[in-house]
Parts: sequence; structure tokens; C-alpha cells
Amino acid sequence: MNNHSPINGRSPLILASESPRRKRLLEQVGIPFRSLPSNINETSINGSPPCFAKILSERKAMAALEKLQGNWILGADTIVVSGDNILGKPLNADEARSMLKILSGKEHEVITGYSILNPSGEIACTHHESTIVTIKTLSAKEIDSYIGSGEPFGKAGSYAIQGIGSFMVEGIKGSYSNVVGLPLCALIKRLLELGALTEFPVI
Repeated sequence: MNNHSPINGRSPLILASESPRRKRLLEQVGIPFRSLPSNINETSINGSPPCFAKILSERKAMAALEKLQGNWILGADTIVVSGDNILGKPLNADEARSMLKILSGKEHEVITGYSILNPSGEIACTHHESTIVTIKTLSAKEIDSYIGSGEPFGKAGSYAIQGIGSFMVEGIKGSYSNVVGLPLCALIKRLLELGALTEFPVI
């Protein structure tokens, strides 16, 4: 246990992200929060994919700390890994098409790194969760039509499991919410262990 005030309506969790998906997940489980953008440099990181995701999550949390102190802070980063490829967010239709072709007919791994800072600004924990996703074999027409919907843009791996992209997902092993952007079960467990939450659901 710690001497820090827990997350509540007067002292909300700071989400170091403006991701609408992460916002919806926290709203879904009723954790009081505020979001702050965290514009960080995502280049020059070496190491395994889990290490990559965890370092980015720490950088995001620390960027939020520079703007606001005295609250629990959550940084998170989700990446899609297929073989030796880390698939980020596509910059254009050609990149989205290339990524979807890589994922077509295979399993891939979705990794979310998350870092929690306590109100003193110290890193209370940094972890990652992994989910295996199986994508059906996609035709060229399906890929082009999906890109035409606009949904792949702004999404790691060029798809959204919670949106139109659900049509291509044959199965998953692990946390569904992890693929969306936050591993809620693991995250809430960590927040309770750290004393950031005194109870759940939050009343």
C-alpha cells in the first residue's frame, strides 16, 4: 500500500493519450480520468517488441508528467507484430495495403505496453500484455474496400478489431481490450495492487 491519494472524481487518472479507443475503454469501466496529448519521438528505440512498447509507454507517461503533476498517470502504446515486422499506423493507402497483405491468412501478435506513474512522478510499474489474433485470408477487393472505408488510418496494423475490421478476425487468444488499446483486466489488477484504486468498480 502507499500514502498517495487514490484515483477518484476529484483526482482522476491522467491518460497520456488522446486515443478515442483508450478513452472509450476507460469510460466503459467507469474509471475517472482526464486525457492529455503526449507527442513523443517514437524512433531510435532498439530491443524486442515488448521492450519497444514499454519504452514508448514510459515516454508517454513522462511527457504527461511534464504538464501535470500530483495525479496517477497512465501511458500506453499498442503495436502489431507479424514475424520480424512491427506494424505501426499507415501513412497512406499503399502502406495500409502492404500491412493488410502481411496480416492476411496468418496469426500476429498485438502487444500493449503500459506504464503507471504515482502522484510523486515515480514509475510505479511498467508491463506489457500480448494477444494473438488470427486474420482470415483477405481478397484484394476486401483489402481495397476496407481501405476505402478510411478505418485503417490511425490504427496500428491498419485495422480496428472493434470496428469494420472485425470482419477479418477469425479468432483471438488473450485479451480483446488489449487489441483495442488497453488490457483492462491486467490494468485494473495493477491499479488495485498499487493502491491507485481502493476498490473496483469505482463508486
